[in-house]
Amino acid sequence: MGKVISFEERAVATLRDRLGAAESAKEDLIAFAQGHSGATAAIHSAVLALMEAEDAKDLFRVVTEDWTRILGIDHVVLTLVADGKGFRVATGHVGTVEPRIVDRSIERLDPVTMRSVDCGHPLFGYAARHVRSEALILLPTEAPLPYGMLLLGQENEIGLDNRHGAQLLGFLGASVGAMLRRCLKNG
Repeated sequence: MGKVISFEERAVATLRDRLGAAESAKEDLIAFAQGHSGATAAIHSAVLALMEAEDAKDLFRVVTEDWTRILGIDHVVLTLVADGKGFRVATGHVGTVEPRIVDRSIERLDPVTMRSVDCGHPLFGYAARHVRSEALILLPTEAPLPYGMLLLGQENEIGLDNRHGAQLLGFLGASVGAMLRRCLKNG
């Protein structure tokens, strides 16, 4: 007489494992979508605030002060090179920086670079030692207009979604470049 082997228990266990994996994947996808939606809304709000800037001084204030609140980040720095002079704009301060430092920083970067770090980019200034996650965004401009880089820093290490995040941050950098051109042409 042959022995009957029951596959039911094994099949049910396999189905339970697959269901658990599918539920976990669904939860991950929902969390990603909610985070991406929130990031998109924050970037759009930041650009709308930027569009309200009446001149370059107001633009600098929006980028370095308002954006920390709007984007939920700790540090924002804008570096520019214009007419052979380098400028570093941080919260409440416009200072100078050697243009070669900006040039060297830019030549080694992709249009958007997002990374976790032990210490932030030197152009963050004194805040660099506190930065653990940074986004470095090149500003697309053409001569004779200023060129430079936007630096966003977080004091805690965060997981960075390079593909979607880079698109949003690229849009943010392009918006800064466009508004800067508008301010300088009208100013």
